[in-house]
Order: sequence, then structure tokens, then C-alpha cells
Amino acid sequence: MLNIILHGCNGKMGKTLQKIISEEPDMSVLAGIDRNISEEPVPFNFYMSPLDCEIKADVVIDFSNHSAIEDLLSFCLRTKSPVVIATTALGDRELELLWKAAEEIPVFHSANMSLGINALAKMLKISVPILEDDFNIEIIEKHHNKKVDSPSGTALLLANSINEVVKVKKDYIFGRHSKNDQCKITDMGIHSIRGGTIPGEHTVIFAGPDEVIELTHTVFSREIFARGALKAAKFIVTKGRGLYSMEDMMV
Repeated sequence: MLNIILHGCNGKMGKTLQKIISEEPDMSVLAGIDRNISEEPVPFNFYMSPLDCEIKADVVIDFSNHSAIEDLLSFCLRTKSPVVIATTALGDRELELLWKAAEEIPVFHSANMSLGINALAKMLKISVPILEDDFNIEIIEKHHNKKVDSPSGTALLLANSINEVVKVKKDYIFGRHSKNDQCKITDMGIHSIRGGTIPGEHTVIFAGPDEVIELTHTVFSREIFARGALKAAKFIVTKGRGLYSMEDMMV
């Protein structure tokens, strides 16, 4: 039995995880942590801060807010708990905290828990060296109107995957408002669209002389992120201290 603490248990992803875990015979939610109290009672121990939690589980899964990462990592270090960080929009300070925590405990972090997105990132690493010299590369991401960060962490994940394998690093161009110069082969536009209830769509466009290639990943349900996080949880509990990613799990 894999006993789990959900950090951000009352958010949309937390509730999705609760549903999926309840259907898994070899998993259970031991405790939940959230700054907000659920309107409905939860069937596990509940805490409003990780600093108040005294329960030790096999693994912690985090879908919360970047501002809560420091307290969560303090809890994980105190209890020596492996942790899956699925929260997006982490800044340099939060990433530095992840690296520091990984010196003592297993930490799994990905800007996107979808297996499909991470497979797309691998495809890009194969395609880009072939097309780099002659094709402009652009990324378009679409999300619902409640998403506050822009561009998405996933768009940056894909952009960074591209920049890992190019001969000449791309300059990220976030939209082109007020730009009056031509698009250079070393420019990579990253464009954000917000509206309605779009769960998430990312398209990488390779535009070359007289031909265009588009690679698109579309999300139809939040469950894909939850299932990816659970796979990461099963993976991380078998590892020693260190910082791990989807790429490590997909080897």
C-alpha cells in the first residue's frame, strides 16, 4: 500500500487525485494539506499547513501554489519524505530550494506531469537538429481563462527542450507586439492564448521553405496530470536522495 499526503488537496488537481486514488486498491490518502477548507468533509486527516502536519507517509504529492513550496519542503526534510512537486510557475528561488532539498531527500519535479507532453519533448530533441538550419520554430499554448501564469510552464519546458539540442541557442520572443524587425532563424516565438475552459493545448510549429510541420498535444482531462503524478510517486519512493524528472522516469 502506497500511503500519500496530498498538498493542495482541495484544489482542482487535488480533488482529481483523490478520485483516482480512491479507485486504486494499492494506494490511499493518509492526509491532506490545503490553505482552503473544503465545503465537503474529507475522508482523511486534514491540515491547513504542512508545518502543522505530524503524519509521515510514503510520499507527498504537491499540486498547490509556488508560495507554499518552502513550508512543504521543510516538512518533507523534517520527515524525510520523498516528494513529487507538480506545482507550476516556480521561480528561481523555489527551484533553488528544490535543489537544496534534493541533497537530503528524493525530489521529483516536472513542469508538466503528462506523459504525452514529455514524449513530445523527446520528439523535439530528435527533430530539432534535423530542421534547425532551415526552419523557424514557434510555440503556441492555449489555456482556460482562469490560468494566471503566462507563458505556461509547459511551453517553457518545450522551449528549453529545444534549446538543449540546438547548435545556436534560440532567443525567446514572448509575443511580437511593437516589434518591427524580421523574424530571425534564432528567434523562437512563444505565444499564449487564454479563454473559456480550454484544459491545455501546446503546438510546436516548424516553418520552413514551402513546408510546415506542426506537433500538437491536447489535454481533454486533468486526469492525465494526476495519473502522471501517481506514476512519479511510485517511481520516486524507490530512489535515493536527488532531483529527478520525467526524463529520468521515462528512460
